[in-house]
Amino acid sequence: MPISHLPRRTAIILIAATYGLFAISPAMAQQQPEDAVIGAWEADDGSVKLDLFKSGSEFQAHLLYGNEVMEADNITFKQDGKNPDPALRTRSLENIVFITGLRWEDGEWSGGSLYDGSSGSTYHCTIKLDGSKMLLRGYLGISLLGQTRAFHRVVG
Repeated sequence: MPISHLPRRTAIILIAATYGLFAISPAMAQQQPEDAVIGAWEADDGSVKLDLFKSGSEFQAHLLYGNEVMEADNITFKQDGKNPDPALRTRSLENIVFITGLRWEDGEWSGGSLYDGSSGSTYHCTIKLDGSKMLLRGYLGISLLGQTRAFHRVVG
């Protein structure tokens, strides 16, 4: 049975190239520009639509649609009646800035706050991108006590 042997130099080059591919690929896959989240996003279940933007050094989001904050006509936004601040309870939830304080760090957007107009509660939040999906995680206290929702980019 014939055994083929690669010349030592060729074998070393192949091993180095293979190692280089495995070492570089994960790092390249994780690199994304910090502005990659800017734009309109819709929850995969269609329940929420938001517009992420940058304000100074932080990222924020306007609420464009939310099935829990719409009147029965599904066109008119409800008032912010459950807001802990009585002065804000008569404002419309339309286009409010409901995500604030997100900062780009270590491949994700973290340190943010998410205001839920349907309950009047505020949660911590983070955002990660996974391929073409945006994963928004809202939580109380620690990230384990939360929920992640998948969003897709709205085109047009």
